[in-house]
Amino acid sequence: MLVKIFVGNLPWSVGDAELEGIFAPHGDVKSAQVISDRDTGRSRGFGFVEIETDDGLTLIRATDGYDVDGRPLRVNLAEDTPSGGDSSFGGDRGDFGGEGRRDRY
Repeated sequence: MLVKIFVGNLPWSVGDAELEGIFAPHGDVKSAQVISDRDTGRSRGFGFVEIETDDGLTLIRATDGYDVDGRPLRVNLAEDTPSGGDSSFGGDRGDFGGEGRRDRY
């Protein structure tokens, strides 16, 4: 079963390859991506892993709290977001969707 997990509290030094290496002993990693800040290119301290495993909950229990460079990883099932971003916050437009917005001050 393909499981998509969220991995938080990553050290800044961890890249995609290191993230894949952390999870490789637990199953067949299909993708591992550390999320970067679009302006600076620096890691935002979290990422996502798609991994083929028989039991996603056992995988999470085995890796949640795993120490990487003195930081305990936070591992959870990833939550699917609707296509196009969260419309309640305006998606990629940066506004708040127009609802309840005040155009004058």
